[in-house]
Amino acid sequence: MNGLAFDAVIATIAIPAAAAGILAVVPSWRLAARLNVIASVLTIAAACLLLWHRPAPTTLFLIDDLNIVFLLLNGFVGCTTSLFSASYIAHELQTGHLTPRYLRFYHAMYQVMMVGMNLALITNNLGLMWFGVELATLSTVMMVGIYRTPASIEASWKYLILGSVGIALALFGTILVYLAAKPVLGTGMAAMQWSNLRHHAAALDPALLNVGFIFLLIGYGTKAGLVPMHAWLPDAHAEGPTPISAVLSGLLLNVALYAILRFKMVLAMSHATIEPGILMIGVGLLSLFFAALMLYRRRDIKRLFAYSSIEHMGIIAFAFGIGGPLGNIAGLLQMMMHSLTKSAIFFSVGHIAQAKGTQKIAAITGLTTSHPLLGWTLVAGVAAIAGLPPFGIFTSEFLLITSTFARAPVLAVLLGFGILLAFGALLLRMTTLCFGAPSEGSHPISASSVPIFLHLGIVLLIGLAMPAFLYAWFAHVATMLG
Repeated sequence: MNGLAFDAVIATIAIPAAAAGILAVVPSWRLAARLNVIASVLTIAAACLLLWHRPAPTTLFLIDDLNIVFLLLNGFVGCTTSLFSASYIAHELQTGHLTPRYLRFYHAMYQVMMVGMNLALITNNLGLMWFGVELATLSTVMMVGIYRTPASIEASWKYLILGSVGIALALFGTILVYLAAKPVLGTGMAAMQWSNLRHHAAALDPALLNVGFIFLLIGYGTKAGLVPMHAWLPDAHAEGPTPISAVLSGLLLNVALYAILRFKMVLAMSHATIEPGILMIGVGLLSLFFAALMLYRRRDIKRLFAYSSIEHMGIIAFAFGIGGPLGNIAGLLQMMMHSLTKSAIFFSVGHIAQAKGTQKIAAITGLTTSHPLLGWTLVAGVAAIAGLPPFGIFTSEFLLITSTFARAPVLAVLLGFGILLAFGALLLRMTTLCFGAPSEGSHPISASSVPIFLHLGIVLLIGLAMPAFLYAWFAHVATMLG
């Protein structure tokens, strides 16, 4: 069984790696789109095997309840996004926005991105996790600029420069953690393993751990879209292909957050270090209020939901910062619900922009009349992401606010006010986009609705009745996070 489990671990990175090589040379874009879906399905199937068969930790790989959550979410959203991508990219080819040559590059980079994210999640090595995050970043940088317009090239360069600064700071923080571990665990790979670091955390140099975590929070926080390191995110969402917006918000931000949580777990086991939760609460509230205010000023529909992603990453950072059993459960649930809901919203938004021929909010009105399917799915998506019942985000935010109020009422009031501030902006924009007289320039479009309904259906079902096994799973992970 251990051999089967180890094979499944390898498959989560080998399948997308092999698919990337094949997709780089496949001449037919239709075949490439199908192969992209098949590779994504096989990857999520390999990840699912790890639910029942997990290998023992090795020098390179570690599978536990924490990264299984991220890995399964990564595979599921990656799979549904590949389905959406097939119809979206076909329209871009027909309208001349992309050429078959760029489509080969796009599909190959999509799988390279999956390699990087999965590697970062399953590795037991600090350096390999850093490499995985950087690989995922570079692949998405190239996909953001795939339209080769001045705006998309500028957005990709901005993403590259800010992302490089962030990853450099994360590397420096990783080196400091290694230096803290070296006197205890010796030189070499032993001082780079998560399993060793957490077990010996109390013996590590607290001063180096403190400084290292600050650099890591800033570095990986850049990739997570946390304020003030967020500036790349709105441009990347607005100018890149919409499927990439979906995986950026739904997946890559989570992987960067996962890296922060791993280091937080190490500090939590050492009583001589600073309290990392305080820093995460501060950054989380700053991100929440900044994004909530910026939502009122957005004029581009994709930028609007990019700032919504920053808002929710702030809420998630706050949840993990406040910690405790309920805070961590709320953070995990918020992360999952945000990934599913925001990717569904971008699926709708991508087809809306194609149908209207613009991303300008002022030129998009009356969607429920002109394009009922897209309009009403956007209404449902905005209701879910704004935290209205009975969707799952209402459950996670209610759990977070009530548990925080019992421990720190002032923080709970600030959190609730920030959420209400963002809610008002989203409600205002939804009214403009979805209702009233339809705007001119509407075109019929073949929308891929299965991924949208699948995501929103899961979010609704979890909001109505959270499965007992999911709560028990999250509760166990919450004890790991401290």
